[in-house]
Amino acid sequence: MKIGVNILNFGPGADAGALRSWAQTVEGLGFDLLMVSDHIAITPDVAERYPAPFYEPFTTLSWLAGITTRIRLGTTVLIAPYRHPLLAARMAANLDDLSGGRLVLGVGVGWARQEFAALGIPYERRGRLTDDHLHAMREAWADTAAHGDRKIPVWVGGNTDAGLRRAVRLGDAWHPLRPTMPWLREAAPRLKAAAAALDLPAPAFAPRIALRLTARPLDEAERLAGEGTVDQIMDDLDRLRQLGAEAVVLDPYSGDPGETNHPHTAWQALATIAAHSFRPRTSTEPS
Repeated sequence: MKIGVNILNFGPGADAGALRSWAQTVEGLGFDLLMVSDHIAITPDVAERYPAPFYEPFTTLSWLAGITTRIRLGTTVLIAPYRHPLLAARMAANLDDLSGGRLVLGVGVGWARQEFAALGIPYERRGRLTDDHLHAMREAWADTAAHGDRKIPVWVGGNTDAGLRRAVRLGDAWHPLRPTMPWLREAAPRLKAAAAALDLPAPAFAPRIALRLTARPLDEAERLAGEGTVDQIMDDLDRLRQLGAEAVVLDPYSGDPGETNHPHTAWQALATIAAHSFRPRTSTEPS
């Protein structure tokens, strides 16, 4: 199971130096995937959660591709209706080519009504637009000889039944965001059932979970997956592996934009998880 990190490409602490440090830290610790989020118009509803500056994902990941060497690069999630599908397909293909095939394209329908209005895109049609754009992007990639034989993995976000079905029909993986462990335990069989109902193969399972390390155990009934002591978090990762997750993305942002000024807390938590996840086995440990 691959383990990735959602780095913070927004907020008062976000700048070129911080993004460089995030990328070098995450790759240096041995994580498999570095992901960023997406907003274009920082309208009041967006700014309340993710204030400016907000670095555009394709631009940011293209720059980070030159700073990193091994780690895969992705979006969690690109808001599909915000860009013309042919433009998004071209940017994604170019980024994938220039990075040596390292792109993972997570997509979603979006939630910010004011941002949709600012961009002149009908909020009520965002689901249908996402479906149409994904179809168009896949057709564009299929028709672009320059892209060669490489295939860009598409992770479809969304915790709803509609998002799950969209992942089955149009995605390579389902990418639900920041749920609880009980929810995740029920989600894996739901994914297989939805695929069977549509007579399609089940996509991979690649959730994004929280990352908040605590000194004392948290109540199991209330905590998000990825919150709690290191033992609780490692148990979550083990359970997700048993559920068949192909990848898990850790999200250290808890909602306070001030966190972006103090990334070392998140980096220390990541270092703790890396030490437990990637340490070399000794001769006495089972293979």
